[in-house]
Amino acid sequence: MMPMPALLQQAMQRHQGGRLAEAANLYEDILRLDPAHPDALYLLGQVRLYQGIFQQAENLFVRAVASRPQAAPFHLHHGLALRRLGRTDDALAAFHRAQTLDPALADAHHQAGNVLKSIGRYAEAIDALREAARLAPDHAAIWLNLGVACLEGGARVDAIAAFRRALSLDPKNPEAHNILGHALLMHGCSAEAEAAFTEALRLRPDYAAAHDNLGRLCRAAGRLPEAVDHYRAALAGQARPYTHSNLLFALNFLPDFDPAEIFAEHRCWQDRYAAPLSTPPAAALPPAGRRLRLGYISPDFAHHAVAYFIEPVLAAHDRTRIEIFCYASVAAPDRFTDRLRGFAEHWRDIARLDDDAAAALIRADHLDLLIDLAGHSARHRLLVLARRPAPVQATWIGYPNTTGLDAIDYRLTDAICDPAGQTEAWHAEKLVRLPANFSCYRPDDDAPPVNDLPATASGAITFGCFNQFAKVTPAVIALWARLLIELPAARLLLKSRGLGDSVVADRVRAAFAEAGIAPARLILNGDELSVADHLGLYYDVDLALDPFPYNGTTTTCEALWMGVPVITLAGRTHAARVGASLLTHVGLPDWIAATPDDYVVRAVAAARDLPQLAVLRRGLREKMRTSPLCDAAHFTRGFEAACAAMCAWPSALNFCV
Repeated sequence: MMPMPALLQQAMQRHQGGRLAEAANLYEDILRLDPAHPDALYLLGQVRLYQGIFQQAENLFVRAVASRPQAAPFHLHHGLALRRLGRTDDALAAFHRAQTLDPALADAHHQAGNVLKSIGRYAEAIDALREAARLAPDHAAIWLNLGVACLEGGARVDAIAAFRRALSLDPKNPEAHNILGHALLMHGCSAEAEAAFTEALRLRPDYAAAHDNLGRLCRAAGRLPEAVDHYRAALAGQARPYTHSNLLFALNFLPDFDPAEIFAEHRCWQDRYAAPLSTPPAAALPPAGRRLRLGYISPDFAHHAVAYFIEPVLAAHDRTRIEIFCYASVAAPDRFTDRLRGFAEHWRDIARLDDDAAAALIRADHLDLLIDLAGHSARHRLLVLARRPAPVQATWIGYPNTTGLDAIDYRLTDAICDPAGQTEAWHAEKLVRLPANFSCYRPDDDAPPVNDLPATASGAITFGCFNQFAKVTPAVIALWARLLIELPAARLLLKSRGLGDSVVADRVRAAFAEAGIAPARLILNGDELSVADHLGLYYDVDLALDPFPYNGTTTTCEALWMGVPVITLAGRTHAARVGASLLTHVGLPDWIAATPDDYVVRAVAAARDLPQLAVLRRGLREKMRTSPLCDAAHFTRGFEAACAAMCAWPSALNFCV
């Protein structure tokens, strides 16, 4: 056999030439002669790491570190193997050891930053990645990861700068253009974002993620047919469940899309992604002598619209009858998260658990009923429910349509949103109509007091709509333009984050101008505001306009709480009837229109009766406070009875009051 140095040299040549199997054989020959040879252990560990044999790689790096404990690269690669094995804390310790031994080893800081980012310790991650970028300023991947850490940590401007630096080093990287576009879109720069996504597609025409992001951009800008086209293009390139959910969500905004076709698309999602995960339901526990074990799963246990509807129920649950479990998949917990956590007897953080692990955790809690609060909205965990971790599963409030899943048994609604015999055919779930309204609202503590009717002083009506702009379709603009033509002195205030982008705002003004409305009659506000300042904008609004076919929910409740009545158009589907439900249960059925013409007639009549509007404004908050919409105790008793009935709980009738 040749001398060991020559054998090592030959192995390294094979390694560098990509002939990994031959290199591994030679490293193993060396280790048979010298089992503690540090370089052979380290280099064979690298080969096994590249081959995906992570446990063997980790074992080799342990032996390499023992043979040469002061070698920083050995600790670095040991950390890489530990991370691939899911041993996050041990990986971080290994990276920190490498940093201590060689503070100038940029990749040790880089990898430590990546681990810190993955566990949500964004401030530390950013510090580590900044140091890595300082040590290796020409390393594009470091700048990309720094940008991701900044973006996820809420530092959008810094993220955009980091992504631009990465692209200056590697301008032909489609992933870098795509993530830059994502950051720009989040920052409200849609024109630049669209250019970045388009460049990503030029570099990689079948890039599914870039099509997905363009779909998000078009939906936010109200360009819904384009959004649907991009989602379909993304799915043609790569069938991914969250892209498909984005498509489903977008279909709810389209006024002319057949509900039966939307249902068929939801069933396609079930067949493609959920059906392969089909699992026998978790076993039910005998009910005698214990409380009903009720779980809620959501990514939105934070400052999100869902929080305003789940908090009053969590607070009002009868703890002598209900044991509450919350499964929080929250990316960025906040003060709302802390408040909601206080209402749950069992709080499980599943944000960083994969679907299998999350389902196993839920199954181990032996629930009677698991309720999904997201549907196909952002960051949902429907693939957890597809694994059937609870014997009975339902969906509620987070999404205005079916999930399409066989594994979800029920959908909670009411008789106005889903009139008997009207929408059942468009649901995979059995509809459970709650005794009154489908939800209960908790107003925000920061809501300012109601002011006097602004038109009393100005003499002219200001209409308003604070819904996300995707709901303001061309049909909605055409109808609102008719209103403004009927009332030549009236103005329209639109508040939506997307309107902060000048390109979107100019397109909106052009659409109204084409319908005969001068730009001066529009007030467009896209500012990111505190809750108090956002609600304070209603001080300038006399009458709110509900979009269609996708009505507002939280926005309608907020308008009513601020003393502003809302005109809604009742349609065929749940999404198009939420306004009718809310207004009925707050005692304003006369504000529900049956047709577009009726919508205009009712809005114009209300706008011409300022004394009546002023009286209504003064009393609307109290009217809402004492309505079923805000009666958490009564709503929750009916909700609990429905939960017990869904579980076939023997004492279900005892839940009713």
